[in-house]
Amino acid sequence: MISLVEKIYSFGAPELQPYATLRRPLEHRQQNIFVAESERVVRRLLRSKFTVVSLVMPEKHLESFRAQLEARPEPIAVYLAEKKLLETLTGYSVFQGVFAVAKIPKLATLEEIYTQSPKPRFFVAIDELSNAENVGALVRTCAAFGVHALIVGETSSSPYLRRSVRNSMGTIFDLPIFEIETIRNGDPNLRRDDPIRKLNLAQIIRDLRQRGMHVVAAHPHTDKKVLSQANFTGDCCVVFGNEGEGISKNVLEACDEAVAIPMPPHVDSLNVGAAAAVFLYEAVRQRQK
Repeated sequence: MISLVEKIYSFGAPELQPYATLRRPLEHRQQNIFVAESERVVRRLLRSKFTVVSLVMPEKHLESFRAQLEARPEPIAVYLAEKKLLETLTGYSVFQGVFAVAKIPKLATLEEIYTQSPKPRFFVAIDELSNAENVGALVRTCAAFGVHALIVGETSSSPYLRRSVRNSMGTIFDLPIFEIETIRNGDPNLRRDDPIRKLNLAQIIRDLRQRGMHVVAAHPHTDKKVLSQANFTGDCCVVFGNEGEGISKNVLEACDEAVAIPMPPHVDSLNVGAAAAVFLYEAVRQRQK
C-alpha cells in the first residue's frame, strides 16, 4: 500500500539517503538494503516477495504504478522528482528514472538450498567474479536456463549491488542465493573464532561433493576435457571464474573436474556471461534427455 506521496526537490532528507548514496554500495550493505533501477526491474520487484521501502520516480509514472503499489502488503513511500534531479543520482541521462529501495531478504543456508531444490539439482557458483555487471548478466543467464540456486564465493561481488540488480533485469528476485561473504561476516553475534567466519567456496564445493553433487569447473585453461564430454545429468554445480585468470587454484582443486569450451588457440576466453550461456545450454540439453 502507498503510505506517502511527496514531491521532492533534493535528496537531503534522511529517508532519501539510500538514493543519494547510490555510488557507496558498502553503506547499503551495512543497512541490508539495495537499490533497483529502471521501470522493468522495479515492476518485477513489486511482483516479488521482497520488502519494498520506497520508490522515486517522475510524477507521470505514478498512476501506472498505483495498482501494483496498492496491492503490496507493506507501507511504501513514493517520492516524485523531476528528471533533472534524478539524473544527479547516476551522473547520466536517465530514460525512465524509476528507482526503488528494498530490503535484502534473509539469505538461505546451504542446507535450505540443497533440500528445497528439486532433483536433479542444478547449481551455479562464482569465484573471484568482481564485476557487478557481469554478476548481474550471469544471474539472468541462470534464470533463463532454470538454475536452482547461485552460490556466491567470498571473493565475488554481491548480486545485490545496484548494477548487478539492473543487469539481471530483476531475475535476482526469483533466484535463491547463498552468499558466503554475507553468511560469514553478516552476523554480529558470531565470535571471531567461530568456524563459519573461515568459510570459503572451496569448502562449500567439498561439502556439495560429499552430498553426491558433481562439481564442474568452467575453466578455459585446460586441455583435458571439452564441454560435450562432461556429464550434467545428475545433481551438478557449475563453477565460473573471472575472464582473466579463470577459477582460483584452491577452488579448482576442490572441483571434480575442469572443462573447457572448445575454441581456436588464438582465443583466450569468453565473457563470463557468454561462457555461462554455452555451459548452461549444454547442461540443460543433457538434462532434458
